[in-house]
Amino acid sequence: MKTVIEIRSLEKSYGSGAAQVRALEGVNLDVQAGEVLALMGPSGSGKTTLLSIMGCILQASGGSVKVNGREVVGLRESELPRIRLTHFGFIFQSFNLFPALTVRENVAIALELRGTPRRKARRTADRLLADVGLADKVTRQPADLSGGQKQRVAIARALAGDPQIILADEPTAALDSASGKTVMEILSSLAHDRGRAVVIVTHDPRVLGYADRVVRIADGRISAEAEEQAA
Repeated sequence: MKTVIEIRSLEKSYGSGAAQVRALEGVNLDVQAGEVLALMGPSGSGKTTLLSIMGCILQASGGSVKVNGREVVGLRESELPRIRLTHFGFIFQSFNLFPALTVRENVAIALELRGTPRRKARRTADRLLADVGLADKVTRQPADLSGGQKQRVAIARALAGDPQIILADEPTAALDSASGKTVMEILSSLAHDRGRAVVIVTHDPRVLGYADRVVRIADGRISAEAEEQAA
């Protein structure tokens, strides 16, 4: 499989001097196209920080992060939005939908930010929403949807621009069993049927059954013994 993210000797610290906190220390990790990778660990272990650095939301303090072969550590802040738009789709526990926009508009806006004309963006949004089973909800507001439906809108939005890498932070945490299963089946299909790399930060044991690899983080470190192949 193709390596889409290559992380070596990654460091992340907050603060300075006596108040400095090391969030990540010496992290090495590869992410492959076509796999579901689950990052697990206790609160404060560094897993969300790691996901944010992968997605060029946070800057690393040191080490190397290559996205499709391009080094992103040390890039200027002005360069990072283009990297995010080109390579990544993001899914969050809180959905992050715009309440005043329709379901269609919530997905289309991600395409318009990439320069897609509005009419084409809305057609593409309708196709993406159909792919996640929401063809009949395109004109609804987010307030009219269940939690599982909102998360499927967020997945459709994450797929705008056809990114190779999907980063999800606790995507099932706020969902009931049936909705969580539906979301994980969609994410699994994106990896296994469409060749996307899907990285999931989670506390949810239900995710483990869908993961190809589980990497456990504690105190900002990943040990070789902690990386396990999912059953």
